[in-house]
Amino acid sequence: MKKAKSKLNFFEKVAQKATQFSGTTYAFIIALSIILIWIFTGPIFDFSDTWQLVINTSTTIVTFLMVFLIQRAQNKDSRALHLKLNELIASLKGPSNRLIDIENLNEKELETLHEFYTQLAILAKKESDLTSSHSIEEAHNYHKTKYK
Repeated sequence: MKKAKSKLNFFEKVAQKATQFSGTTYAFIIALSIILIWIFTGPIFDFSDTWQLVINTSTTIVTFLMVFLIQRAQNKDSRALHLKLNELIASLKGPSNRLIDIENLNEKELETLHEFYTQLAILAKKESDLTSSHSIEEAHNYHKTKYK
């Protein structure tokens, strides 16, 4: 078990370093250099099928790996952002704690929440004070009593 964990740790570190490096100027210069070398070697190899296959295969492999690196980075950033927002929601008195862990709701539940917030936006437009803020329930109850 420990050996499997150390392998995962190793791959996580490699993926993190690759992700960080791929967004640098050096990575861009290397990629541009490879393309230029490939272009300038075209006449040497008479623009052969093998010459074309080298760049096609290389770019396919790099693209395939980059999709997973980008998705990994996006998942990590998204999770960190959700945790930060959850911490803010949990620590404040006003916001509804029901919104913590909202990313795990299904599409229908998210659409229901979206409809509530659309209603809240409509109710907020009726407010004379632009700085007032309410939870969905609070705003709904407030406007029910206000306009009876």
